[in-house]
Amino acid sequence: MKFIPDKDILLFKSCLVNVEYPGIESSTSYIFDRIDVEYYVDERQSCCTGLGHYYDLFDQLSTTALAARNFQIAAETGHKNIAVMCATCYAILKKSANILNQNEEARNKVNKILDDSNLEKMEYNTYDMDPVKNIFHVAEIFFNKRDKISSLVKVDLSGFRVATHHACHYCKVHYNDTIEGVRDPNLIDSLAAAVGVETIGWYDHKRVTCGAGFRQRFTNKEVSLAVTAEKLHVLKENEVEILLHMCPNCQMQFDRYQPYIENKLETEFNIFHLNISQFIALALGADPYKVLGIQTHTVPIEPLLKRLKLPFNIVDQKENAKAEKSLKN
Repeated sequence: MKFIPDKDILLFKSCLVNVEYPGIESSTSYIFDRIDVEYYVDERQSCCTGLGHYYDLFDQLSTTALAARNFQIAAETGHKNIAVMCATCYAILKKSANILNQNEEARNKVNKILDDSNLEKMEYNTYDMDPVKNIFHVAEIFFNKRDKISSLVKVDLSGFRVATHHACHYCKVHYNDTIEGVRDPNLIDSLAAAVGVETIGWYDHKRVTCGAGFRQRFTNKEVSLAVTAEKLHVLKENEVEILLHMCPNCQMQFDRYQPYIENKLETEFNIFHLNISQFIALALGADPYKVLGIQTHTVPIEPLLKRLKLPFNIVDQKENAKAEKSLKN
C-alpha cells in the first residue's frame, strides 16, 4: 500500500467540477474539515488542460509546462501533495510529473517557457514532484481516513441499492499506482462501506467506460451515448438506484444524458448520480443544497432526499416557507 498523506495538501481545482458540479468541491472541503485533513486551495492554480489535451488542442509540451507551474505553486505554499477531484487531472498531472522528472530535454524546454513568461523558473534538479508520492485522487485521501469517516456518519444510506463507476483515467492509465484493484476496482465500494453502505459489488460492465470519450460525446454522439445506454441498461437490470462516481466527466455523461437516453429509448432508468464526495458528505449530514449542490444536477436528487426523510430536508423547508408566507399574506 502506498503512503497517502493527510496534510500539506493542495486541493486541485477542476474546471468540470467548478462549472458542472461545484458541490463536489464543497463536499470534499466539508469532509476534509471533519476528518482532520490539512489542505489549501490556491486561486493562482490553472487548469490541467485535460479537456483540450484530449481534444488535441494542447500538445504535451504545453500541458507539461502548465503542470510545472502548478507544481511550483504547490511547492511555494508548502502543500506539495496534490489531491484532485477529477480522474483526468489525476492522469494528466502524473504523466507530466513523469516527463519532467525523466526527460531532461522536455524539462529544459519547460523551464525556458516559464522563464520567458516572467514566471519563477521551475528547476527540477532542486525540486521535483513525485507522481506516486505527491499526486493523489481525493478518494484515496478518504480511503486513508475511512475509519474516521465511519465514526462521523449521521445519515443512514443503506436503504438504497448502490453501484460504483470507477473512472478510466484513474484505473486504466497508471495501473501500478491504483489502490483497491484494477481489474475489479473497489475504491469507491470501500468508501461506501465506510458510511455503512454495501454496494452490489461486481457487475457486468463495471469496468466499461462512461462513453464520453471527450470529443466522442460531440463528434460521434450516437456511438458515445450507445455505450452510456448499454451500461444504464445493465444497472437497471441490477435494480441500481444510485451510481457513485469519482470523475465529473463521467458524472456529466450519465446525469446530463440519462433523461435524453430515456426519452429516445422510451424507457426509465430512475438512477441517481452522485460523486463519492457528495455521497459521503450526505452521510455525514451535509446540507444537500449548500454543500452537495444538488440543484446543479439534471436528474433530480429531491426524490432521494424525500425517501430519507432528513430533518434538514430543504425541499420541505422551502415548501413550509412558501406556506408560511401565503398565510401571512
